[in-house]
Amino acid sequence: MKKLQSLLVGAMTLGAVSIANAGTLVINSDQADPAPKKAFTEIVQKFEKENPDVTVKYNLYDKEGYKTAIRNWLSTTPPDIVFWYAGNRMKAFVDRGLFEDVSDIWKKQDLKANMPSAASAMTIKGKQWGVPYTYYQWGIYYRKDIFDKLGLSEPKTWDEFLAVNAKLKANDIAPIAIGTKYLWTAAGWFDYLNMRTNGLDFHIDLMDGKIPYTDPRVRKTFEHWKELVDKGYFLENHASYSWQEAQPFMYNGKAAMYLIGNFIVPNFPKELDGKMGFFQFPQINNKVGMAEDAPMDTVHIPSKAANKVDARKFLEFMARPDNQTLVNAALLQIPPHKKASAPDDFFLNKGVAMLNEASGTAQFYDRDTDPSMAQEGMKGFQEFMVKPERLDAILKRLEGVRKRVFK
Repeated sequence: MKKLQSLLVGAMTLGAVSIANAGTLVINSDQADPAPKKAFTEIVQKFEKENPDVTVKYNLYDKEGYKTAIRNWLSTTPPDIVFWYAGNRMKAFVDRGLFEDVSDIWKKQDLKANMPSAASAMTIKGKQWGVPYTYYQWGIYYRKDIFDKLGLSEPKTWDEFLAVNAKLKANDIAPIAIGTKYLWTAAGWFDYLNMRTNGLDFHIDLMDGKIPYTDPRVRKTFEHWKELVDKGYFLENHASYSWQEAQPFMYNGKAAMYLIGNFIVPNFPKELDGKMGFFQFPQINNKVGMAEDAPMDTVHIPSKAANKVDARKFLEFMARPDNQTLVNAALLQIPPHKKASAPDDFFLNKGVAMLNEASGTAQFYDRDTDPSMAQEGMKGFQEFMVKPERLDAILKRLEGVRKRVFK
């Protein structure tokens, strides 16, 4: 590769990276985990080969720090391409005029027809503001061998799930691995418990600020969560672990289940081949549909980008089915382009089948609601998991934030 730069920058040292000269395409990415890092190295090499007049400067950042730093870049001196997310995360920047309208690319490549699952998540005010390159299922990944040894089967209902947790706990195995140091993993539990308790429409209305956090139906969601917390079914000291740091507990058999996205699969150790399984988050209320979290990752052109011509070329390149196939083969995730091929993988096949049957999909808590609400909400979720007795105070505080944010 000509001048591909891959800079993994810690959250404390993040800064904007600007254009060096014409013919240089500056891309800032948060795809720093091993599988996406490898995939996008290949993508950039391929793009440079097809566009020999363009030199790509690819800057790779720590995911957590990136979420903070992107706000500074976009309003000051942004790169030409940023990696980001669909849903409200995208809308927050669109509303502030920080993302470029790329409806022309959607029209040119007929993406509404070719990416039917993505169109609504990428459309605001009738226009499209980026290109999605992957989406993926969430669900519960678990140690099949441990289940088999204890005579457990995949739970379909809440009562069955509680029984599985009880049996694991009785055998000195932490039922649920989780790391909440970076908050968003706790939000996954809130999403699923709320969608399974109250349904997707209620969940989206809550995300849109239309329902108080003090509503008894929201409290009911937390009551289900409290059953798990009070019985000690979550990994101890989870607030001190990142999601990555919590994984070894499942791999070494000290924990048995993990509610997470399919991006965890490339991390499974080889010695666990055939020993890992996946099941859908169990049903709680049979009067509501089985909706799923299926977050979508995206690329965008900042409205203040210096090299929009080459940036548009890159977005068109990322929208092509051959490149979506390439990226998702490495990520073990699902390409939004219907002419792209998803990898033939046990977990992905389960996920595709589950999403095809889903009553609807959500993007994920911190992508579906206002960023200020999301930040306080996730703090509240983590606090609740550590101090469940503070529930009333937490809900009252979140309601105050909702009123302020959504006026």
